[in-house]
Amino acid sequence: MTDSSTPFWFAGELGAARFGFTDARTDLGRGPAGDGGPAAGVVAVAQALGARPALMRQVHGATVALADPDGPTPEADALVVDRPGVAAVVRVADCTPVVLVSPDRPLAAVVHAGRVGMAQGVVTSAVEDLRARGAGALEAWIGPRACGGCYEVPQQMADEVAAVEPAARTTTRQGTPGLDIGAGVVAQLERAGVVVHDLGGCTIEDETFWSHRRQGDAAGRFGAAVVLGEGSADGPA
Repeated sequence: MTDSSTPFWFAGELGAARFGFTDARTDLGRGPAGDGGPAAGVVAVAQALGARPALMRQVHGATVALADPDGPTPEADALVVDRPGVAAVVRVADCTPVVLVSPDRPLAAVVHAGRVGMAQGVVTSAVEDLRARGAGALEAWIGPRACGGCYEVPQQMADEVAAVEPAARTTTRQGTPGLDIGAGVVAQLERAGVVVHDLGGCTIEDETFWSHRRQGDAAGRFGAAVVLGEGSADGPA
């Protein structure tokens, strides 16, 4: 559901978790603010969720880290939250943002799934980490990203990614080789037994969202954040 009264384009909740996806009204920044703290957009999102923000230094890999606003920023592309009061944040501008939630355990995560991370199985790694921490059933929300009709890549690149994840292969509207990273993410989550809610939307086509392919260096970052409710750390919600 669109919520114009908050930084969120879409907001939801399940079990102990509340989460939201932002749009271009808010710039989550590419890194720390000038004073070394989080960007103003990140602070606004965390405040809307009543929590402290935890970020990751996204590197297009498959590493999963635990969200800790008091520790150093981890080099990772999936961030797990296992205690209340912490808002795990993911930032994107064409890559696929994912929120994972356990409906019956106080566990959730955000994932940055770009071309490389999807091919390396970052969403699968996040699912495995949550299940190792006690999650059984999981549900995922997948946000706007570059769609397969717009995301043109060289033929060799398309072949290499499709060899790992066939669901990602596509042909653009111009009839050229392309990739649908969102379709690859959906396929991987469904194979892992995760219930998927695909919010859709193409960042390249829709100016509602930031897009590096459309805007270049002028693009900001949108994304998603998830927080667990107070009192949810001791057991199932």
